[in-house]
Amino acid sequence: MSSGAKLTWKDDLIAALLAALAMAVLVATVGDLGYARDEGFYFHAADSYRRWFELLFSNPAAALEPTAIDSAWRVNNEHPGLIKSLFALSNLFLQKKWHLFAMEGTSYRFPGIFLAGAGVALVYRWGAEARGRLAGLFAAIALFCMPRFFYHAHLACFDAPVVTMFLLATYCFWKAIREGGMAWPIAAGLSFGLALDTKHNAWFLPILAVTHVGLLLARDRLTGGDTKETLRRALSALLAMALLGPLVMYALWPWIWRDTFAQLAAYASFHLNHEYYNMEFFGRTYFTPPMPRLYAPVMTAATVPTVTLALFVLGISVRARARMKAFVRARAGKLAPREGGETDLFWLLAIGISYGAWVFPKTPIFGGTKHWMQAYPFVALFAGAGFAWLVSVLRVELRRRKWASFGRAAAAGLFVILIAAPIVETAGSHPWGLSSYAPLVGGAKGAATLGLNRTFWGYTTGAVVEYLNREVPKSGAVYIHDTAWPAWEMLQKDGRLRRDIRGVGAVHDADFAIYHHEQHMLGQEYQAWVAYGTAAPAHVAGLEGTPVIWVYRREGR
Repeated sequence: MSSGAKLTWKDDLIAALLAALAMAVLVATVGDLGYARDEGFYFHAADSYRRWFELLFSNPAAALEPTAIDSAWRVNNEHPGLIKSLFALSNLFLQKKWHLFAMEGTSYRFPGIFLAGAGVALVYRWGAEARGRLAGLFAAIALFCMPRFFYHAHLACFDAPVVTMFLLATYCFWKAIREGGMAWPIAAGLSFGLALDTKHNAWFLPILAVTHVGLLLARDRLTGGDTKETLRRALSALLAMALLGPLVMYALWPWIWRDTFAQLAAYASFHLNHEYYNMEFFGRTYFTPPMPRLYAPVMTAATVPTVTLALFVLGISVRARARMKAFVRARAGKLAPREGGETDLFWLLAIGISYGAWVFPKTPIFGGTKHWMQAYPFVALFAGAGFAWLVSVLRVELRRRKWASFGRAAAAGLFVILIAAPIVETAGSHPWGLSSYAPLVGGAKGAATLGLNRTFWGYTTGAVVEYLNREVPKSGAVYIHDTAWPAWEMLQKDGRLRRDIRGVGAVHDADFAIYHHEQHMLGQEYQAWVAYGTAAPAHVAGLEGTPVIWVYRREGR
């Protein structure tokens, strides 16, 4: 089994092509996707920041006045500013100045799309460097072809960006431990700062780094390794993260330029004491603790393609066996203690840290799989390792049978066979990403039968705009239910929804009522039945025959 490749310019080219391909697919499909509730809030924040950037470029002194900063950056200050700043700058330059996109909403979403592509490229690079090019290539595509990741990669939200930032920070830290020197520790510090200014998932990074260093030192003591060198490299990286990380976050988030500690305390308090929203799990909607501890592992098994998970388990198994053999040989003095084994340990810890919070019954589960999604690149990397092992076994068997010349063709065939199902699942999930489930649980139908959440965030309004455009009379009113107002308005700005259609906030004020199905929202549907005198929806849309969103129409209209 390959232990990794020495990267060349060809690998940089492959990584760039993978990123470009991922971005092209996301841009090509983004117009099919309605806007999620949180995107609406970030549109509003980005517009506020954009006006501040415009002032900064035209009159820096005025923009740097405390009142100007506070006025602009107070909006949505419960989240750091980096990604929303990118939304704002993308809208300012790519849309308003250069008119690159057909729809305004795409300009807000493009930074997330770009970072998702960068994440795919980085997975290839790390996988190739650690486990060989085939492993890296498989891992990169496997990550992109996780339906929930694919969905979030389209959005003007923080979830796909923090996956890439988390991955970047861990990669730089890994390089600092592996190669030493000054450049990688500095890169680790800078990337940690970017992650801090993206989303609070970055708070797990110091825990991951310190835990990893502690286990490396223990390993060195047991195997006679160079403890001093490990400690020197680790301290360089940790010190850089401790110094540069907060500085980068401070520099890129104007909201904390004044009253820094008070603002940071408020930011931390918001997330440490986050209110509880609802989520359905096996037929029960959870509003308050205790939350089900099996939620994260069950939802992972139910939503990540089963082929990818099987290869992930295989990858962990073969790497664990290899590391155990190396450890025993090192203990016997038959092998140099440092053999790159820290990679497996680091990836495994990254997964464990990412899932760790969800073993506690008080951790909210309202956001579904996105909360631990920064673990998915490492799941994909282990899956890539599992695939590379299968190829190595296949090649050995071909050589034994004197068919070695078919090695490349056989490896390519195996690649296609194993990646086909994730590609098909992901393609079939669009634009219903949060309704998508793996065949392991029977797909969307099986999940609905099991009582797993069918949708949330109100983004599926995008799936009924064609019906509304066709059926709603001029200046007609539609009850928008779980659609955020800025999300509804963006559909109209984009030209996807007629501008004369009025969104309203009460069923009885409209002749059409949207209903996004969630168990705890059934009361909204009953209101439509009473108000419109019918229990039969006029239009139903969903995934694989499973209703997700439907529209009621007042009788006689």
